[in-house]
Formats: sequence, C-alpha cells, structure tokens
Amino acid sequence: MSFRYCPCCGGSLTRAELGDRPRLACPDPDCGHVFWNNPTPVVGAVVEREGRIVLARNVAWPAGMFGLITGFLEAGESPEEGVVREVKEELDLDGEVRELIGIYPFYTKNQILICYHVEAEGDIRHNEELAESLCLPPASVRYWPSSTGWAMKDWLEARGHTPERIELPEAIRVGLDPRD
Repeated sequence: MSFRYCPCCGGSLTRAELGDRPRLACPDPDCGHVFWNNPTPVVGAVVEREGRIVLARNVAWPAGMFGLITGFLEAGESPEEGVVREVKEELDLDGEVRELIGIYPFYTKNQILICYHVEAEGDIRHNEELAESLCLPPASVRYWPSSTGWAMKDWLEARGHTPERIELPEAIRVGLDPRD
C-alpha cells in the first residue's frame, strides 16, 4: 500500500530514513506524521464442530480452495472475542476458544495472524463472504504452505496427526514470503 498525501494535514509525503528503514513521512515540521506501515492484526480459527474441522471457501477464491475462518480484529475487542465473533458472523456458529495455536506472519498482506482452536456448535449458515464449507475429520485435513496453513499443521500435529501438505495455486503463491 502506498500513500501520496498526509492523512493529517494533506501535504505530500516524502521518503525519509526513520528507525533504520525508509518510511513515508510528512516533511511539514508542524505536522511530522510518519506512516509506519505496522502489520494489521487478524484472527483465525481452526473451527471444530462435532469432532470435525470446518474449512470455508471465500467467494473470491477459486473452486476447491478452502481455509480457516479469519477476520480483522476490531477496535476494543480482545483476540479471543474477535475470533468468536468471526465464527459467528461467517458460519453462524456459537464458539468457544479452547486454546491459542500460535501467531503467524502473513507477509504478503502485512498482517499478523493470531490463530485459535475454537469449538463450535449449531447449524452452519454462510454469510455473504463464504461460498461453501467442508466439515472433515481431522485425520483427512491437509495443510497449505502459508500463515493459516501453518496454524492448521501445528494444530493437527499437536493432536498426533501427520498432515499432508498441499500446494497453493500459482496465482496465490506469487508474492508469498520464501518461508511460506
């Protein structure tokens, strides 16, 4: 993401070395705004319902591509509240956080994913963001080499499973951090 104008005073932003990195900054000494480009916090859920894992396909994703329930953390809510809210909004399930799985970087989107295991109950009803979902036994869930996929892998391995890795489509792999 690149900005051209200062969101505080409207002046043109320039590049400046701040904190040992190039940053966009307002050169007006009365303003001094710096765009730090800090990562955005996102919550993710390995949703377990009736002993099965719920994976969902976003309407913008290609057919056959499924992932965890994720969403942006809202101002004033804890990550635990946020992940339960996302499960309710996207799947209409009542959830309860069981454990923190881990925190994972998603470099491509400049996000930090805070992933939880959420046990949920109720009847699945998708909101407008989801095209479809799958409910799979944990032993048949595969992981993908990206942030939420690493969370899925960690959760499965902690339960004694040896998950199989699947590759992401080329269009999605472009721009991923080499560690992914």
